[in-house]
Amino acid sequence: MLENDLKTYLGFDEFRLGQKEVVEAAVAGEDTFVMLPTGSGKTVCFQLAGYLREGLVVIISPLLSLMQDQVERMKVYGEKRVVALNSFLNANEKTTILNQLERYKFVFISPEMIQQEHVLAAFQRQKIGLFVIDEGHCIAQWGPDFRPDYLQLGAVRETLNYPVTMVLTATATETVRAETQKVLNLKNMKQFIYSVNRENIAYKVITCEQRKDKDTELLKLVKELEGPGIIYFSSRQKCQDMSLLLSERLNLDVAYYHGRMDPADRIAIQQQFTHHQLDIICATSAFGMGIDVPDIRFVIHYHPAQNIESFVQEAGRAGRDGKPSLSISLCHQESDYYLAQSLSVRDLPDYNTILNPQSYTREALENNWVTDTQWRFLKTYKEMGFNPNAIWEVVQARQTLKKEQIDAYFKWLQTTQCRRDRLLRFFGEADIHQEFQCCDNCDLDESIYHKVANDFTKVVKNDWKKTLWEMFVKKM
Repeated sequence: MLENDLKTYLGFDEFRLGQKEVVEAAVAGEDTFVMLPTGSGKTVCFQLAGYLREGLVVIISPLLSLMQDQVERMKVYGEKRVVALNSFLNANEKTTILNQLERYKFVFISPEMIQQEHVLAAFQRQKIGLFVIDEGHCIAQWGPDFRPDYLQLGAVRETLNYPVTMVLTATATETVRAETQKVLNLKNMKQFIYSVNRENIAYKVITCEQRKDKDTELLKLVKELEGPGIIYFSSRQKCQDMSLLLSERLNLDVAYYHGRMDPADRIAIQQQFTHHQLDIICATSAFGMGIDVPDIRFVIHYHPAQNIESFVQEAGRAGRDGKPSLSISLCHQESDYYLAQSLSVRDLPDYNTILNPQSYTREALENNWVTDTQWRFLKTYKEMGFNPNAIWEVVQARQTLKKEQIDAYFKWLQTTQCRRDRLLRFFGEADIHQEFQCCDNCDLDESIYHKVANDFTKVVKNDWKKTLWEMFVKKM
């Protein structure tokens, strides 16, 4: 029985929603697309299926911090045959791992690294028991522009002789699922699609008349709400500034996190938050994938998410323990809409850049004539056989799609209808008409999310030298 295997390998007594069916299909050799709500234990699906299949389990993961977190968690629970093959390793360490892949059962790797010729050749020499794409929505969301190497994962599967494949995500529309199937060449993909609804998360939107009102609202919210919490920003500078302001004004342990930080610093911050050494994280969208903090009580969007799918992913990091949690969006319609539009096309090359043959050279990247993202975009599509006019058509199509996604998201922010039902409809689900603690347009008692006592003083975490100084020296 699979329940016995679940207990033996992972220590759990019973499966959660969808897990058993997914594992059964993978063990039987079927390719699967798995959409389970955030916090439902998607990692159990590939871990148990991996144990029950002969061969190496390769997990394509989008972020360094996510890889490291998952590897450390598996090691804590006793699995020593796990490694993350990433840029934290030096050349000798990578070579050693690649030469001894048979020693491992689970290998985490990015879509960029697995396509390096010598890396892929090393995996070709192994029996691949399971090929996993974690956060599989990235194929359709990031592949066409931001991370074009995702579009080559179908070719990687072919090189590895089409191993049994499992795609895992928390959000994916029917269009995204179809695009994923096409990219990966999954002809007979079995789909396990479960509702994105998280009934314990309530939704609220606060409309700000002036852009500066957001700071006042944020201070008020963080002062009132029980933590821990995540606050999302689109601006790295605003992320840092608000982290400092919240820390000074409210005497909380607050840190900021964004993609331009040193990778080691990002992992350190994530570990501090995971171990409840921080009250609040001010972060860009680079933070949160796979984070294992079950008791996050609120997620606030200071700036809008990229689209509805990103919003659901980010808001869904709250309340994984099933307890009441709150998603709040601060919205200044004019500036937020402009910001979302400008960020959505920031890394796409313009027409003249595409036409210029120099844009495709390493010199263009080294001299900052193009951004790193633009260079990878141009290089990938050129290698795929696209001429400049065809590449421009891709850019125009992406611009149109992103505008449509932003428009849909802002309609949700402005709606006077049930916010939960509107989200479900976006993913093709039926309305559910939740009666209690639904959203600000339905039933919502915000007081249940507030701190129990109206006492916002904080015990300072002193080291022993400072404590002794305050006890004896200061009083003299």
